[in-house]
Amino acid sequence: MDFKIILGFLKNITKNNNREWFEKNKPKYLIAKNQFEDFLESFHKELLKFDESLVGLNPRKLGFRIYRDVRFSKDKRPYKVNMGAGFSEHGKMEQEPGYYIHIEPGKCFVAGGFYMPDSEKLSKIRQEIDYNTDRFLKILNNKKFKADFASLDDFDALKTAPKGYPKDHPYINLLKHKSYIVSHNFTDKEVLDPKFVKRAAEKAKLIKTLNDFLKEALA
Repeated sequence: MDFKIILGFLKNITKNNNREWFEKNKPKYLIAKNQFEDFLESFHKELLKFDESLVGLNPRKLGFRIYRDVRFSKDKRPYKVNMGAGFSEHGKMEQEPGYYIHIEPGKCFVAGGFYMPDSEKLSKIRQEIDYNTDRFLKILNNKKFKADFASLDDFDALKTAPKGYPKDHPYINLLKHKSYIVSHNFTDKEVLDPKFVKRAAEKAKLIKTLNDFLKEALA
């Protein structure tokens, strides 16, 4: 895999986000896409060393499309300026905990957990956190975990208490989340390092403890 090719293409499409440029440069996109899929294969092999639930996945099929859905968006740019992929038991982290890799110049990261569960699943997760707060906090406050993931991402947290929980609940901030996600950023220099695959997998291995808790909440 050659991340210089991947990052180079993404920098170019950021500056030229239009169909005419893309069609003219589609061969370059396909080369970058192939390099990214090579990385996904290597990353998947590393993930399998600690998460057997990912057995049977075809990593080359786990990348998300570069084409944006602009039907309901004010942003009409036709293409994404990143390459991303999701790894979970049944595929691409759709309504289940898993791992996510995001490659974008200056904004690369590895993430994991459960992104935007439906209302039924979110209710089960909140209930499990309420019942087993000590265990959940032990995961979040683990020394190694906390060194790489300072806290849960709060991009979509509620401003008030969720239905069924008092505002003065001692751990209301944990229950306000609508997604239970953590992420770790990488610089472009770190992504270009030959050891990036293993380092990204090391972060994912830490996330597995969070994913296991979330899976048990949904069982």
